[in-house]
Amino acid sequence: KVIFIRIWAQRKAIADKQGDYALNVTGPILQFYEHYYNTTYPLSKSDQIALPDFHAGAMENWGLVTYRETALLYDPILSSTGNKERVTTVIAHELAHMWFGNLVTLQWWNDLWLNEGFASYVEYLGADYAEPTWNIKDQIILYDVQKVFAVDALASSHPLSRPEDEVNEPAQISEMFNTISYSKGAAVIRMLSEFLTEPVFAQGLSSYLNTFAFGNTVYTDLWVHLQQAVENTPGVQIPHSVDDIMNRWTLQMGFPVVTIDTRTGSITQNHFLLDPDSVVDRPSQFKLRTTALGYDAYIQSTSWQNQSSTKISFEISPDTYHPMRVSGSDWILANTNVSGYFRVNYDLDNWNRLLSILNLNHQELSVINRAQIIDDAFNLARAKMISTTLALKTTKYLFKERDYIPWESFLRNLDYYTLMFDRTEVYGALQAYLKQQIQPLFEYFQTVTENWTRVPTIHTDQYNQINAIGIACNVGVDGCRELIKGWYRQWMDNQDHNPIHPNLKSTVYCTAIAFGGAEEWNFAWRMFKNSTLASEASRLRSAMACTKLPWLLNRYLEYTLDPTKIRKQDATSTIQYIARNVVGMPLAWNFVRSRWSFIFQHYGKGSFSFSSLINGITRRFSTEFELQELEKFKEDNQHVGFGSATLALEQAIEKTTANIKWVTENEAEVLRWFTEESA
Repeated sequence: KVIFIRIWAQRKAIADKQGDYALNVTGPILQFYEHYYNTTYPLSKSDQIALPDFHAGAMENWGLVTYRETALLYDPILSSTGNKERVTTVIAHELAHMWFGNLVTLQWWNDLWLNEGFASYVEYLGADYAEPTWNIKDQIILYDVQKVFAVDALASSHPLSRPEDEVNEPAQISEMFNTISYSKGAAVIRMLSEFLTEPVFAQGLSSYLNTFAFGNTVYTDLWVHLQQAVENTPGVQIPHSVDDIMNRWTLQMGFPVVTIDTRTGSITQNHFLLDPDSVVDRPSQFKLRTTALGYDAYIQSTSWQNQSSTKISFEISPDTYHPMRVSGSDWILANTNVSGYFRVNYDLDNWNRLLSILNLNHQELSVINRAQIIDDAFNLARAKMISTTLALKTTKYLFKERDYIPWESFLRNLDYYTLMFDRTEVYGALQAYLKQQIQPLFEYFQTVTENWTRVPTIHTDQYNQINAIGIACNVGVDGCRELIKGWYRQWMDNQDHNPIHPNLKSTVYCTAIAFGGAEEWNFAWRMFKNSTLASEASRLRSAMACTKLPWLLNRYLEYTLDPTKIRKQDATSTIQYIARNVVGMPLAWNFVRSRWSFIFQHYGKGSFSFSSLINGITRRFSTEFELQELEKFKEDNQHVGFGSATLALEQAIEKTTANIKWVTENEAEVLRWFTEESA
């Protein structure tokens, strides 16, 4: 069968070959899905169009998929590796919907999670087929699993699946397009695929799509077909029905923390809450504490089979179970490759053994599990299940770490400490510690790139090089800022020739503007207005928010509400970029409060990304005064409304309350630890 594939965009973009990459990957991705679903592509053509001003990232209209320009266009000379990856994954996501969402459509919006969660999972499979050298499947841990853990650990989280009568108004529908639907959906579907095995999962999927083609379904229809696939496959057994297992993950919010005591061999579980004092007032017919999860737990250990991984099947329940007892230098690591949607805690002895492995030979553990240890530890500490000091100790080995995923996991967790402390004395000690950890990585990339003249060959190394330069400049590693300013100055002196490699542009622009003045900012603004490449304009728009000069930031805030300066699609994200800057945060908060009615009328109605504006501005809130301001903002604007940001506002109040408590309890200890470790 011949499928006619076309990419549409503005004339100049097509002339500059910005659509060629999308054209080249669309065919292979469609072929992959035809094979994966065992169902032919239902149309004779696939048109994809890049729109200059489009609020959503992309939209899976059947046969004519619409995209933001940044999600479809890639310039072979000017775009970065990150731009390329975004184009691949967004195309893979939207094309997944041609079958799952379009050929078979869910009955109502309350099941949106299955549509978006499914596409968010299989986009990694489609992208991996198109670009097999990227090893992109590992990145689901960073971009979906760890990301949604942070939201699903709140008392104000919600189940994946909601009753139909709870989702009727447009604002309620918009609110469904959130991190839970996309990322938790992806995480639990990945877990389902892992314990059923991918061939069985694909077989059930094919049966579901062929049975319901051109019809509507509810999510339980998929469970029925997956159950049939299990029963039709010799040798595949699961301890409960697919429906019974998946109800635990879809009809109740949250996820468990599994605690393994290697001294007694007991395994227990509890609902994991970031703030252990928060009250969960959304009862479920299922109780995490007493319900067996019923799937294989993946455990790596030095106690069995010559230190290789082994897989033991057990049901996690409050009853004591003894699959293992460990002593001496033996260690246990559960949830290998983070296949299960849960966090893991251990007794202190086993934690110390894992720290010892990291410090002596970190490569004995997989890249994903090194990232998991860091992420679990930091979050367990915030939930008061282990000490903050223990979490910080998981980062001591990083001066030897060269892989991207563990570094990125650390930097994302450290981001919380930065947000809580970058207005306090803790920040100086934190930066000193970070400087000594990042310097070896900076020097490593300086060497392998032959003094920044070559591009690292491995896909994720290119990302880690960006981290190394960005952090090194921020914490003042010798020579970094001078290097960056020099590159930017060369560009300013000859604007027709940009000497900065596309991968490094975001970091270089931001750093040069942060440590520069009005001249650097105004140059970026001119380049932004003249840019004909959407991803380049996006980088500059983000970088202009990095300036430390309040008058420039205030001027920039005013620009966001003028569509002749900043496109409507970019207004709220630009305000968030400004709020990310420690100098810009109070300016953005004042701006949004004073203009809420206008912003809501022009940018909030019918927008499902509006919730991120509230999240973005309030991330640093950690004082009683900021909490009072937030509650007053809610009270003062009840008559205006909050639309799809209603839940986000509740979560902001919950998070601020938790932040106040955490800072009060941890500030002194964190200051002491960073001071001692960087001495």
